[in-house]
Amino acid sequence: MNSKSLTTLEKDPLAQPKSLQQVGLPLELTRTAISADNPQTPEKIFLGQKLFFQRQLSADGTVSCSTCHDPKLAFTDRKATSVGIQGRVGQRNAPTVLNAMYNKTQFWDGRANTLEEQAGFPIVNPSEMGCTSLDAAVAQIAHVKEYQEAFQHAFGHPPNAAHLLRAIASYGRTQMLFDSPFDHFIGGDKNAIDDSAKRGWELFNTQARCNKCHALTETERDTTLFMDNDFHNIGIGIIRHNVVALAGHAEKLISSGDKAAIDRAAIQHDMSVLGRFLVTKQEKDTASFKTPGLRNVLVTAPYFHDGSQETLWDVMDHYNKGDGLHNPWLDEDIQPLALTEDQIYDLVAVLPSLTNASHKKQGVEEFARQRAISRTSRLQRDKARAFGPKPQQPAPLK
Repeated sequence: MNSKSLTTLEKDPLAQPKSLQQVGLPLELTRTAISADNPQTPEKIFLGQKLFFQRQLSADGTVSCSTCHDPKLAFTDRKATSVGIQGRVGQRNAPTVLNAMYNKTQFWDGRANTLEEQAGFPIVNPSEMGCTSLDAAVAQIAHVKEYQEAFQHAFGHPPNAAHLLRAIASYGRTQMLFDSPFDHFIGGDKNAIDDSAKRGWELFNTQARCNKCHALTETERDTTLFMDNDFHNIGIGIIRHNVVALAGHAEKLISSGDKAAIDRAAIQHDMSVLGRFLVTKQEKDTASFKTPGLRNVLVTAPYFHDGSQETLWDVMDHYNKGDGLHNPWLDEDIQPLALTEDQIYDLVAVLPSLTNASHKKQGVEEFARQRAISRTSRLQRDKARAFGPKPQQPAPLK
């Protein structure tokens, strides 16, 4: 298999493995994020790139990994929740593949620990790629001479499920994207971001309390990944569901450690709202979801685990009002912020500065789109709550 065998989609510059020579890229962390039992090789990466775009890995030949993780869309699908074979709509927003190699766990609820493990679930989920098993997916490409040769070249074996996942994960680990205006600012170029973004960065780490989740510690500013690798209940979607009943249902249907059942519930069922609880069965994790990184966040809308917020202004309004009435599991750091309109604009302004240069044009267009929406629609804005006292939370329901 050689470069001539790549399709037009696979040849897109945004789909190619990324350079390690990027301003802001954490080289040592990048090295340690590579699995010891799946070292990177050019052969595996190239094979993984082919497989990532291969629709024959789905039950009906219509869906690939790239359907929900399109390089042109910063490896997302720009949908609230993803759509699989036969138009089946899932419950979760597709997180970007960009920088996923640095996550300590994968998926919004952390049900997979590695990129290898993560790669397998969508292939067999009935609402995503829909194959009955990984072996069945492999069988759909195993007869192709090109793949027979490529697996042999990369692994020394014919196509099989384990090596399929290792190849896809190897390609995923090439999608690290830094080298943003913010990185140049941190590197010493004080003119790399504007004054509004600079004010936003100070607010991010102080009054806006973003650093409570989007930093490794509350005292040390994170200028690399902007995430704590933890799970939080931030009050999204919980009021729309009978969470207590769903939790009881989940405990009966899903045994601890049955990750396939957890995966089906997360994508196909209202139990999806339970988040991390599906994995741990601990009450404190009810409706908690993983903190996402913020790099390229402007071009990965819509936002949150359910894709319920269309713009960064909606996101800021949600946090500003300290959402979570009638939510006994709300994270203690979610409270009214009393941010003014000018401060919200500054906070929004710092986030586009995290967009890599390769997505600059998309970023400019997306910022303009979201800004236009924010002028006429601010569904989450609630100034009375934003400037009021923190509401008293009810005790956990039994």
